[in-house]
Amino acid sequence: MAAFANSPKPNPAPVRIANFRHDLDFSVDQLNAVLDLTKEVKQSRSRFSSALKGRYAALLFEKPSLRTRMTFELAMKQLGGDVVTQIGMIGDREPLKDVARNLARWTDVIIARTFSQQTVDELAQWSGLPVVNALTDLYHPCQALADMVTLKEKFGRLRGLKLAYVGDGNNVAHSLMLCCARLGITMSVATPAGYAPKTSVIAQAIELSRISGARIETMTDPVDAVQNAHAVYTDVWTSMGQESEAEQRRKLFGPYQVNEILLSLARPDTLFMHCLPAKRGQEVTDEVMESPQNVAFDQAENRLHVQKAILLMLLQ
Repeated sequence: MAAFANSPKPNPAPVRIANFRHDLDFSVDQLNAVLDLTKEVKQSRSRFSSALKGRYAALLFEKPSLRTRMTFELAMKQLGGDVVTQIGMIGDREPLKDVARNLARWTDVIIARTFSQQTVDELAQWSGLPVVNALTDLYHPCQALADMVTLKEKFGRLRGLKLAYVGDGNNVAHSLMLCCARLGITMSVATPAGYAPKTSVIAQAIELSRISGARIETMTDPVDAVQNAHAVYTDVWTSMGQESEAEQRRKLFGPYQVNEILLSLARPDTLFMHCLPAKRGQEVTDEVMESPQNVAFDQAENRLHVQKAILLMLLQ
């Protein structure tokens, strides 16, 4: 037995998943498994450097991207695989089902950043390949997982934390609510009237929170939302595709800016979170972005590691 004492530790067999089209494609056990695997991947890059050798990912991007494209490309390459990238509307030159079936003949996984959730669902339906949602109009599940990793790194736990989300009840808010509800994190969402998350997602999150013991709250007052929060999260007020609403949104969302005053109303050790890119002077001030409380760049780093874990769970 002593001869094996210094043998390299084998890569663990990840809990397998079929798709990651939206947050609820992961069971609670799988959700915890991906967080655990992310920690291992982050601690030992070399250990997983050939785990996906010979595997190829198709990256389909209808929207501009910095973090998503680079982190997925790096993730595949650092795991020993490679990527091909297509930029532009998916299915504009030929039916989406034909695009999907072509990709199925060439690649092992599809990673799609699209305007519509339906596009991601149809890619999974027609390709038969694992499909990863890299952002749609409804969800941003990879971002939410990276946020959970960041919170766990900073506080050493997730259950019992409180996350306050201030701003637009968008795809990021949806994914955060579904993650928090299952992991025991209380989440307060403050938005202007008419900009709350979708009622169906709120209902799902509240139902899931009953199992974990967390609370999911929606409101219009950002001051109420940040009370006792371990982290305060915001996102841009105007997402891609909403440019015609930009001026109206700036007026409505002004009171929801995360500034030093609002942040001071949370816990003394509260963190500031943002999925980036940030519009300094709009949803967040430059002072907050440059403060020690800002962990947005840690979140961005953790996108790389959590996406490696997702790919391992899909392809190993």
